[in-house]
Amino acid sequence: QVQLAESGGGLVQAGGSLRLSCEASGRTINSRDMGWFRQAPGKERKIVTAISWRPTVTYYTDSVKGRFTISRDNAKNTVYLQMNSLKPEDTAVYYCAADDTTYSDSFAWERYRSWGQGTQVTVSS
Repeated sequence: QVQLAESGGGLVQAGGSLRLSCEASGRTINSRDMGWFRQAPGKERKIVTAISWRPTVTYYTDSVKGRFTISRDNAKNTVYLQMNSLKPEDTAVYYCAADDTTYSDSFAWERYRSWGQGTQVTVSS
């Protein structure tokens, strides 16, 4: 399994920006799809964005399109989430996750079984 550690969360005002990082260890992630999920208080965890092992292939949930950008640096075994124009409804614990399958040909959230501990993002109005 891949060990994942998120960082970069915090408190920011609406309209501000944050950059989350997810550093992997134990195994390389360059052959794996990677994703960011979030869980707001009282709600279930949901996918926010994902990036394929082919880094030009990405997915964004509708609510973050045009505001969030996922990227990866395979040399650093790290995935990033740049979050701009943050809104109070973006407040959640953000989790990084790795697809257990390598060289997958499509996104499949049920295959994401390696998870980080999460980092809190709070956006004040």
